[in-house]
Amino acid sequence: MREISKPSTAKCDLNKYILFLLSEPKQVSCVRLGEILKEVSHDSVNRFLLRERYTGKDLYKSVEPNIKKEGGVLSVDDTVLDKPYSNTSKALLISYFWSGKHKKAVKGINLITLYYTDVDGRDFPVNYRIYNKEEGKTKNAYFREMLSEVIAWGLKPAFVTGDSWYASAENLEYIKHYGLGFLFGIEKNRSLSLTADVTAYAQVANCEIPYTGLEMHLKGFGLVKVFRTVFKNDFRHYIIYRPNPDKIAEITRTQFMDIHARHWQIESFHRAVKQVANIERFFVRQTVAISNHIFAAISAFVHLQLRCIHNLIANCYALKRNLFNDVIHSFIVENLANYNYLLPANLLPSVNA
Repeated sequence: MREISKPSTAKCDLNKYILFLLSEPKQVSCVRLGEILKEVSHDSVNRFLLRERYTGKDLYKSVEPNIKKEGGVLSVDDTVLDKPYSNTSKALLISYFWSGKHKKAVKGINLITLYYTDVDGRDFPVNYRIYNKEEGKTKNAYFREMLSEVIAWGLKPAFVTGDSWYASAENLEYIKHYGLGFLFGIEKNRSLSLTADVTAYAQVANCEIPYTGLEMHLKGFGLVKVFRTVFKNDFRHYIIYRPNPDKIAEITRTQFMDIHARHWQIESFHRAVKQVANIERFFVRQTVAISNHIFAAISAFVHLQLRCIHNLIANCYALKRNLFNDVIHSFIVENLANYNYLLPANLLPSVNA
């Protein structure tokens, strides 16, 4: 975050922008916020987006007081923020990325997130990166950076989870180095063996995996327990690891499913931050402005999560769904008397109907 040496006189700040993202139904722009807040010009909003320097650590500090930092599940995943009409030559962060939603490469911004669910079930994003091709890093490199950061900041998860994209041997060894357990999906061609014999490896798709799971040796890593599930008439495979090898055999399917369910929270986050926080809707091009908009959208989701914790709303979708109830009600009631004038004569109900 930008260091402030004296009281700010800026007319637009993070709180105003967050509330704007949570309330504006569609048109998210500096001009639009200026139209709504008469005392704030669109230039003030633009200066805010260019002025600040928010980072993942600022996000972590905002959620730290609301989580139990030890024993939870830390999940990694990425999502594409769709920007189909943007010019990639004029916005550095916008490029083409593979989208699981569209099942093809699409134009947008790649957001990589670490999401934490504590032992009481409270869940928040705790770190993030925006893929920047000029940095020359892979998504896996970003993940390892973020993991080392949150651990340095004081987070002590029991497990790290992710999909098969993040299940490289390098990532698994990196997690093992910190003494953490993990649960990752793996591709069906990953090689495993019942023993450490390198000549006995077979692709996991060709292995017999019982419902209760099976201890196996993952090629390039070591001992893990493998579970198999069925999704859309196809097998999916997962590896789970605990720092104490003697404890790996004790992992039950119930425990596996519980950790897997906690991982699903990051999927819910990526869906919600698009639907209720306007993370994909912006009209700025500069890297700093886009980055600050994305931070504000993630912070808006955190704001909704805190409201849920304090039982102020039922879920993160409730605020936006109910925000315009009174306005819509007033519109209907005030115009009901003129209803006949709103319809063409041939559509009006007959007298005898």
